[in-house]
Amino acid sequence: MRTYLVTGGAGFIGSNFIHYMLKKYKDIFIINLDKLTYAGNLTNLKSIEKDDRYTFVKGDIRDIVLVESLFDQYEIDYTVNFAAESHVDRSIQNPIEFVKTNIEGTFVLLEVAKKAWRQEKGWKEGKKFLQISTDEVYGSLGETGFFTEESPIQPRNPYAASKASADLLVQSYFNTYHMPVNITRCANNYGPYQFPEKLIPLMINNCLHGKGLPIYGDGKNIRDWIYVEDHSRAIDHVIHRGRLGQVYNIGGKNEKTNIEMVKTIICTLKKMLPETEIQKWGIGEERIRYVSDRKGHDRRYAIDARKIWNELNWKAQVSFQEGMIKTVQWYLDHQEWLEDINTGEYKRYYEKKYIQG
Repeated sequence: MRTYLVTGGAGFIGSNFIHYMLKKYKDIFIINLDKLTYAGNLTNLKSIEKDDRYTFVKGDIRDIVLVESLFDQYEIDYTVNFAAESHVDRSIQNPIEFVKTNIEGTFVLLEVAKKAWRQEKGWKEGKKFLQISTDEVYGSLGETGFFTEESPIQPRNPYAASKASADLLVQSYFNTYHMPVNITRCANNYGPYQFPEKLIPLMINNCLHGKGLPIYGDGKNIRDWIYVEDHSRAIDHVIHRGRLGQVYNIGGKNEKTNIEMVKTIICTLKKMLPETEIQKWGIGEERIRYVSDRKGHDRRYAIDARKIWNELNWKAQVSFQEGMIKTVQWYLDHQEWLEDINTGEYKRYYEKKYIQG
């Protein structure tokens, strides 16, 4: 039986990854270490909380005593580090938390794993540290071209800079200690359990509450989109087949402008909801409103994923159309999940961000 330490497993991508792995493998054990900040939600994992192949530990990845205790208690084979502060807007407002979690936290995980896995003559067999990163570390693209694994690291906001710093730490542990590591850099994810400060769930949430649909700048910033289950599949491939020390880009080949995404969400909701609901909430493009652009807003991201295609035989399987239908349907079926989030800290954040200024 293989044991995985999944950090940040109560968040959007982490929780989807845990569901995917427990569904695919019978002989694994997953330790979910999560601080449960505003975006961490154990409701995401309620269906598997009693599974004897899974356990949850509340804690901070910067807590070296706690992390060491987990490595002492369990024979951990894989550390998969999802734990991160990840919202660009929040990093602009309060960058210190991003430095603490994304850089210091990654350092603690690396040090503890090194201590547990390193032997006098090399490394224990079958161990790996996987850093879950982002295409945002590459900075901004022009109208043409794609990010490859050889593209220079040029982050343009505090969030991206903190993730780039963590990536460099991970690479340094490979170069210095020959630690078994990989880094994945993925395009924008969408799917179930995503916190509604991000574009797709924010727009769905606002449509279902008759609110305006705020879009930064001219709405023409471009992102590559991938369904979260395809991302989980890619991570699984890299864990078990990725060449040590390598970076793998993960993309869906679905470049969309922000305004295209919002119009797609509106169109999808109109197809899936009864006319009475559409009229009740006034769901339509007239709800779109343009707001002041984000500081340092990257214009375009686009991933060249040929390396993971060629080396690991991975390609995205869920089409953009299918993924959007699945995503919208999930939020329609889980409106209580949204309602629970639409209070407290998120409500205050939303009002400050989009109503007060």
